[in-house]
Amino acid sequence: MKQSTKTRPDLKKLEEGILGGDRVILGQAITLIESNLDADQTVASALLERILPSTGNSIRIGITGVPGVGKSTFIEAFGKYITGQNKTLAVLTIDPTSPITKGSILGDKTRMEVLSKDPMAFIRPTASSLAMGGVANKTREAMLLCEAAGFQVIIVETVGVGQSEISVKNMVDFFLLLVLAGAGDELQGMKKGILEIADAILVTKSDGDNIKPAREAQAMYQQSFHVFPEQRSGWRPVALTTSAQTGEGIEDVWKLIINFTQSGKQSGHFVQNRNQQTIAWFREHLKILLESDLQKFETVQQKRRNLEQALVSLSIPPQTAARQLLETYHQAVRDSAT
Repeated sequence: MKQSTKTRPDLKKLEEGILGGDRVILGQAITLIESNLDADQTVASALLERILPSTGNSIRIGITGVPGVGKSTFIEAFGKYITGQNKTLAVLTIDPTSPITKGSILGDKTRMEVLSKDPMAFIRPTASSLAMGGVANKTREAMLLCEAAGFQVIIVETVGVGQSEISVKNMVDFFLLLVLAGAGDELQGMKKGILEIADAILVTKSDGDNIKPAREAQAMYQQSFHVFPEQRSGWRPVALTTSAQTGEGIEDVWKLIINFTQSGKQSGHFVQNRNQQTIAWFREHLKILLESDLQKFETVQQKRRNLEQALVSLSIPPQTAARQLLETYHQAVRDSAT
């Protein structure tokens, strides 16, 4: 069989390029961490270890909302405001995955044409690869690379499906939920859990004939926050309106995020939240590695298939099946070590 002649990226060159803010090398590094090849993952892990001391200095903002709410339009207007404040911005957009090509369908560089040409901004569209929640598997690692490259603000945009709201909340400092006015009974249509985790709700497209409905929706959302328990940080969520066309509300959103960040740093919640997220990332990655390791042993896979058949035939409870599979895995590991 013909061996792959792919040239592995030079680790030192990647490190120096990222720390030097080289956009081309940053893109190459993100592609590297997204690779499923073991050899690429080895280099990616080493790279993350090297650049880790240069991470953590950005403001991480998560933005989500249902398709059609105007996420990309808002992010472009918001992003232009941020770069106008002399802040560098990285936008990591997670697009739906094509079932045919496995690539990104929407292509945010096309949807954010103006922002993509801004020298202060970097946009990276990434296919979700059908990951649960619409959040790409390596979004967190890409965020660290962008921080090491010197970006001061990082926005993570999701496709807004399934559990994406929870996923993005667990990797950012500030979580912004975009909603539309006049789209039916907003509070009935909005899951209570999403409202509880939002740091702010933004009613978009507040312009023209939609100004009054947007403000009515804003008041309704603001009132709804009072029935929810106070967040651990002590922060009380805020509802705002905005228009990407007129620019109304854009500055208010930025000021709100700065206020949230500063108060979180003063109270200690900012650091505590990031520490908890880091531990959660570690535990999640450990689960992924353990599941991957299970796939390596044919005896374990055969045992799994047998147990699954036993489960559907009600011959064994799930708890017992799980313990038996774990024992088989332990034995396989012992056997492989001898």
